[in-house]
Amino acid sequence: MDDLGTRPAREAKSIVGVDVGGTFTDLFFCDEATGEFRTAKVPSQRGSEEHGFIDGLKTLGPIASLGSIVHGTTVGTNALLERKGARIGLITTKGFRDVLEMRRRDRPKTWGLWGEFLPVVDRDLRLEIDERTLADGAIRKAADARDAAEAARRLIEMGAEAVAIVFINSYANPSNERIAAEAVRAIWPNGHVIASSELLPEIREFERTSTTALNAYLQPVVGRYLGRLQDALADESFAGAFHIVQSNGGVMSTQTASRMPVRTALSGPAAGVIAAASIAAAAGYPNIITGDLGGTSFDVSLIAGGAASLAAQTTIDFGMVIRTPMIEISTIGAGGGSIAHVDRGGLLQVGPESAGSVPGPVCYGGGNDRPTLTDANVVLGRINAERPIGGKLARLDVDAARAAIGRAVAAPLGLDPMQAAEAIVRIANARMAGAIRLISIERGYDPGTFAFMPFGGGGALHAGALLTEVGLRSALVPCFPGITSALGCVIADVRHDQVATINLLVAELDARALDRRMVDAGNSVRATVQAAGLPLTGIEVRYELDMHYVGQTHAISVPLPVTLADGTTGVSQAIIQKAFDAAYSTKFSRLLPGMAVKIVSLRSAAIGYRPPFDLSVLAPRPGGTLEAAARGVRPVWFDGRWHETAIYSRRDMPIGATVRGPAILEQPDATTVVDPGLVARVDSLGNVVIETA
Repeated sequence: MDDLGTRPAREAKSIVGVDVGGTFTDLFFCDEATGEFRTAKVPSQRGSEEHGFIDGLKTLGPIASLGSIVHGTTVGTNALLERKGARIGLITTKGFRDVLEMRRRDRPKTWGLWGEFLPVVDRDLRLEIDERTLADGAIRKAADARDAAEAARRLIEMGAEAVAIVFINSYANPSNERIAAEAVRAIWPNGHVIASSELLPEIREFERTSTTALNAYLQPVVGRYLGRLQDALADESFAGAFHIVQSNGGVMSTQTASRMPVRTALSGPAAGVIAAASIAAAAGYPNIITGDLGGTSFDVSLIAGGAASLAAQTTIDFGMVIRTPMIEISTIGAGGGSIAHVDRGGLLQVGPESAGSVPGPVCYGGGNDRPTLTDANVVLGRINAERPIGGKLARLDVDAARAAIGRAVAAPLGLDPMQAAEAIVRIANARMAGAIRLISIERGYDPGTFAFMPFGGGGALHAGALLTEVGLRSALVPCFPGITSALGCVIADVRHDQVATINLLVAELDARALDRRMVDAGNSVRATVQAAGLPLTGIEVRYELDMHYVGQTHAISVPLPVTLADGTTGVSQAIIQKAFDAAYSTKFSRLLPGMAVKIVSLRSAAIGYRPPFDLSVLAPRPGGTLEAAARGVRPVWFDGRWHETAIYSRRDMPIGATVRGPAILEQPDATTVVDPGLVARVDSLGNVVIETA
């Protein structure tokens, strides 16, 4: 690792993490010199997110005095999920215009021949030109710049805002794509032109085409959004650094985000996982499962040995594949705004449809008359109707929520409203428990060895129930559950990844040639990290090879245990074979002796380490007492009846304080429920640890 010592890229006075969600915009302010921190939670403004962004920053003080801002955004994710990206075109090799439509010959409905899929590029906007590169990189037919320019003119006439250029086998030789991209950029009215060799020079035609097309689909949307934010910040005389959280949990510049917006998919949830990993490690929990419960979804991720799992690709929705490193996050439609209903078969369902932030749950009084998970928690007394989180409303309408549950759920099922409300919560808990089992048991992990870390506005409401239902070791509720993703923006390191296709047998590999490619790749990713402009304590470059036995379809990631010395990596065939054997044996518990091994791709990542954040500053101030934190009792419904439940101010509970369930811990950004039979204690960092009594 390069030691940067006391040579930061720029002097940062303070840093703010901003996570813009569908309902609330969360902010975490930290003065890196003094350790002072502040939090804020303000309503989001869907469609005009920059207003909530600026309003939130103003609650923290003068924007002009801030040193840097790091932003986790869901704009790209929402545009993909709602199919609200730009009208785009695709220029591709003759005969390959339907790659996006054919995909991997999968079907929207696995057990049937029905269902439809519409690519993000209409067929009349997918144009072909006569060029061809062979798999070995040889040019059979050179691209004609005039053909590319003519295709671009046609796309402009048809209203395309952005264009993706994807030629067959361009990963092996990008020269034809470069010719076409240069010709297109010469006449394109904006900068929204992307070639696959610039974004993902990797084998696998569909994945490369899908990723490049989705990047083009997001470029105008994310570019306009970031432009509005930058203009709004300029109006406030902000002169500091502004950065974006990537899906891999690292931070990138706004310039990189505008050029590669596909890397911002799942940006907000990724920031939360990064914060969770840091908090859990400091608290002595190397193995945790995170659960981010927002207004629309429940996002789950697994951290083993202190490290979040990275996936080479993900699918946002059917047929929309993004191949770029991302923190592995599993998402289900079970959020606070998820609507409860009785289906045609007479079964109670919760989600995936959501009331969102507008009109929101029934208790918000925004015009919705269908009950949600939040309404059920309000009716059960678990959410304090007189002190709702976020300051969006003065109070919640309990009577309206109870009436909606009675009408939509209780009456059809023959239950009273309280039984129906509890049933809604239990169904939601069952769905969340299923998501936790999916990323743990089905991947070979024992959930009994993992702690559960809930965050988001609603995660801590369900922590105790999920602890019991799944059989988790304990629950670790962070100091500010509702602002964890914003904290993650502050903690996240700077990171840049890139990939290159190798496609050679290990036995045929020229190790010196690979060594040169690794050094060049390392210098490239390191330069991108250094250009980000954030203070760093050091930069580490990591290398991985995607490898498999000849004849296999799927590759495994093989970290290379190499160190930089004398301008080389010191890589050799023996080192690569040994690393592959170790990785394959760990994953599959066996090797296949005598089988040839192939290297598919080289992955390089530079990680710029930010100055460590002292999590102890989040702990409660010394001198408090549990008695001073007590806020009386109120009836709360558990297990079919009312329980007189102790209420506490979470932030006033001292370190070491212990309470037995049932209990409710309230704070401005979240509510923590300690169910009967469980006990909660405040650890030395201010986290609440919930365990079986």
